[in-house]
Amino acid sequence: MSGHSKWSTIKRKKGALDAKRGKIFSRISKEITIAVKEGNSGDLEANPRLRLAVQNAKGANMPKDNVERAIKKGLGGDAESYLAQTFEGYGAGGVAVFVECLTDNQKRTVQDVRAAFSKYDGSLGTNGSLEFIFDRKGVFELPVPEGLDLEEFEWEIIDAGAEDVVIQEDFITVTSAMEDFGGLNKRFEELSLELENAELQRIPNTTKTLDDEGFKRVMKLIDVLEDNDDVQKVWHNLEMGEGQEGLLQ
Repeated sequence: MSGHSKWSTIKRKKGALDAKRGKIFSRISKEITIAVKEGNSGDLEANPRLRLAVQNAKGANMPKDNVERAIKKGLGGDAESYLAQTFEGYGAGGVAVFVECLTDNQKRTVQDVRAAFSKYDGSLGTNGSLEFIFDRKGVFELPVPEGLDLEEFEWEIIDAGAEDVVIQEDFITVTSAMEDFGGLNKRFEELSLELENAELQRIPNTTKTLDDEGFKRVMKLIDVLEDNDDVQKVWHNLEMGEGQEGLLQ
């Protein structure tokens, strides 16, 4: 998957920064609450979506009290009703940007997202306009467990439906087809491997590199979008160029 490793590096580094700001906790809390409300259950065994959300909460080192509060909120009758909303557009230099939101106020969200694109040299397109750029894939991320036989692990996980296994230093990224996501997640559970994150992602099948100014402009757009409480995920096809890693700080 050309460009995926560098693209993942941008995502992982920014993910760490988001965690420091606490934004990731609010996003996971919202997902837990929605999973409980829509599944009408706070039981992890009976609610696969909730089980996955709690698993991701553990991977992000989210406090147990936060998880329990989010579950209780979902079980209560006064939990907010959120609507899923997506936006597709281009940032500086023609970088594709796909935004996933959960909102209780569509008008506010549309205004905020449109303002962010306009401010940072971007433009919104119609839904479906980026369909040819992103593939929907299951992505599993975990640190390499001590004593793990990597060769045996690769065979096990490929047999379970993995399309790609990338091992970078002490971190493993496994990619699967969207339809194999559930089965592969179950296989990780059977192998007693603690995942840092597991989710359906939008993986770019083509990427773009920009000069330093363009790179910073697109990253600023992504920062502003990710800081919005209605935004759950921002996907893009920006590839980090030589020497641009320091610009993420």
